[in-house]
Amino acid sequence: MSLEKKTLQPAVQAAIDLTSGAMGGVACVYTGQPFDTVKVKMQTFPNLYRNVLDCAVKTFKEHGIRGYYQGTTPALMAHISENAVLFLSYGFCQRLVRSLSGMDSKAELSAFQKAASGSFASVFASLAICPTELVKCRLQAMHEMKTSGKLAKEHPSTVWAVIKNVMKTDGPLGMYQGLSSTLMREMPGYFFFFGGYELGRSFFIHAGQSKDDLGPIPLMVSGGFGGACLWIAVYPIDCVKSRIQVLSMSGQQAGFLSTFRSIVLQEDVFSARQA
Repeated sequence: MSLEKKTLQPAVQAAIDLTSGAMGGVACVYTGQPFDTVKVKMQTFPNLYRNVLDCAVKTFKEHGIRGYYQGTTPALMAHISENAVLFLSYGFCQRLVRSLSGMDSKAELSAFQKAASGSFASVFASLAICPTELVKCRLQAMHEMKTSGKLAKEHPSTVWAVIKNVMKTDGPLGMYQGLSSTLMREMPGYFFFFGGYELGRSFFIHAGQSKDDLGPIPLMVSGGFGGACLWIAVYPIDCVKSRIQVLSMSGQQAGFLSTFRSIVLQEDVFSARQA
């Protein structure tokens, strides 16, 4: 389904965007959670693993298949809420961009304007995703936190236990640890995602054909291209975010700049890119 819809009523379109975003979030989790788990482990404890394969093998030996799906419940909540809010607000932000540009309400936006709309929409998505990503990342790296001595062996490792610990030690605002780095990741990330998506769609159209006429395969490829653009652009920021959200569990309350500086000074700049 194209991201660009022109004939539906706003309420109907909002419902479609919300549902489509939620379904897309579920699909993302069940296909990508094992890769995300390896990514978070390597981002937060780069010295424990030589490479992706080493991390994947050790995770399987220690926890089996279940080890790749640690944090699945908050991951589902994170992706469903992020995608639903993102695609719901994307339509609103497109209308906002048209209004700010003095365009007609049904005018076709340029690829740059669509990318800007996605970037604006990511602000709302960040507010939705930050608390659930905090829980997800902590569960994914819980084993490493215990084996490295940063947490007691008996520390509970359930979704509710993580939430209770955050609320007890930091209060409700503690659920938004890493919000600044989430915003710094999401805003440029979704600019490149929606921009890459539109660029990808343009590769498939022929003379006299509209992007809205493309079938599911070209749209899937375009979405994959957009996702690649997103992660290439923001992966270093995502690494910093993971460090902040996981290591703050042991009381290390470092901010974005100090965490970024620590990675650059103390580690190989490309170490976290191995995930």
